[in-house]
Amino acid sequence: MADPTHAAASLENLPLFTEPDGGNGSGDEWGDTHHSLSGPGGQTDLRRSLQARLASASAQRGRGPGPSGQHARRAEDELTALERSGGVLRPTSRGGEVDWGLVRAYREQAADQLAHALRSREGLDDAGRRELGRSIVVELLADHAERALTKGLPIITPDEQIQLAEAIMAALFGLGRLQPLVDDPGIENIEINGHDNVHLIYSDGRIVEGPPVADSDEELIETLSFLATRTGTNERPFSPSNPRLHLRLRDGSRLAATAWITPRPVAVIRKHRLTDIGIKELVDLDMLSPAAAAFLTTAVRARKSLVVSGAQGAGKTTLVRALTNELDPMERIGTIETEYELHLHDMPERHKRIVAWEARPGSGERGPDGRAVGEITLDDLVFDSLRMNLSRLIVGEVRGREVLPMFKAMQSGAGSLSTTHAHSARAAIERLVTCAMEAGQHVTESFAYRQIAEHIDLIVQIELIDESHAGGKRSRYIAEIIAIEPGEHGLPAITDVFQPGSDGRAVPGTPPIWLSDLERVGFNPRLLDHGGAP
Repeated sequence: MADPTHAAASLENLPLFTEPDGGNGSGDEWGDTHHSLSGPGGQTDLRRSLQARLASASAQRGRGPGPSGQHARRAEDELTALERSGGVLRPTSRGGEVDWGLVRAYREQAADQLAHALRSREGLDDAGRRELGRSIVVELLADHAERALTKGLPIITPDEQIQLAEAIMAALFGLGRLQPLVDDPGIENIEINGHDNVHLIYSDGRIVEGPPVADSDEELIETLSFLATRTGTNERPFSPSNPRLHLRLRDGSRLAATAWITPRPVAVIRKHRLTDIGIKELVDLDMLSPAAAAFLTTAVRARKSLVVSGAQGAGKTTLVRALTNELDPMERIGTIETEYELHLHDMPERHKRIVAWEARPGSGERGPDGRAVGEITLDDLVFDSLRMNLSRLIVGEVRGREVLPMFKAMQSGAGSLSTTHAHSARAAIERLVTCAMEAGQHVTESFAYRQIAEHIDLIVQIELIDESHAGGKRSRYIAEIIAIEPGEHGLPAITDVFQPGSDGRAVPGTPPIWLSDLERVGFNPRLLDHGGAP
């Protein structure tokens, strides 16, 4: 058992009480976990209060009742709640690992207190909520340490204090046991098929078994549901009546999950490693040639509308982000996505005049019009965008009916960009036609082909080659770029501007008929005449 006097002093050294060390500089919600409490006198007053309370509790130990009044009653109630949930303030690690059952008990109390406190603090921003949450966690730890001293219970060591404080904050505001996996820069995808069946896919293609992310499937579902309710204004339902979840995490990662319709809860976290990136960096990564880079950059600047297609994880969003990062920072841009993935609005130096929209799924209830209560669709956002003085409108990923808002965005202004899943550039055309026809019987095949022919200028195909299973690496590269023009009977006429070479990578083919449009914004046509050499 740790010495009570030492425990009282060492609680002062929790990361929550010490001066900031600069944090991790990430600027996301969990980069602040190690920061001190801010605000005039907040840190100093709390330290003094904590020291006084623990000193008083230590003096009372073994000779009479513990602290009295409101704090004592609250401490008693909360300690009882912890004991009922299987935990008291005792060593938090088993073999150096955090006792997540205890963390969960603390998180539930902290979440309830935070929700109650926020009712009287409407409009509090993220920083304010984190500040409030930290103060609640500190109070919980202080109350229980004080109560443990008076009852003669074991006291947690300094190392355990650090583990416990960080774990509670991560569970309350972050991803709990998932947080270290999301923080690992080498991990690209996290696959979860039940709480104890976890696989980590690294950027080099390695697949490694990961640690359990919960103690049971029920706890995993509870964690996912908790995350879904903590998304601020765009709260996402996750329940037996809404068994599918699509969620943007604080660091920009994308989470997709299902439960109740699968044997075990399933979740996949897709991390975006390359966010603040330009087209030159992709050339350096051998994703495309200098000729293809110059062609696509000037095509975007000339306000040609592009669709980037490829397999999952091929780098479609990364390419769109890199192309938009080549635009004039003062251009007025709008982005419309089901979940934020481009994150152009998080790069104010690159995009100074940007409006970013995110759709809202709404609740499970239906209104008189048949729509989910609170639902905001991509169609709604496109309609709203028409009064926002935008130069161009970018619609993110197209997986189904999103194709119609994409067409509308391309009609409202040239220079739009989108992504879709397909195994070739020509297959992307058929994919978009299928997506359009899913919108209902009012969308015919001929209508869909005509929209593609009239509003899409280029389709860029990215290939993902994974040879990691044979000891090789994963590589991503542009395989083809086709230009589209209206042809006979409203069908798209296709020009192979870049086509697969001997190694599968795109090499110059036939120039598009509108090549002069690119020349006006700086494209050198000789890049297409000499196989990419100036």
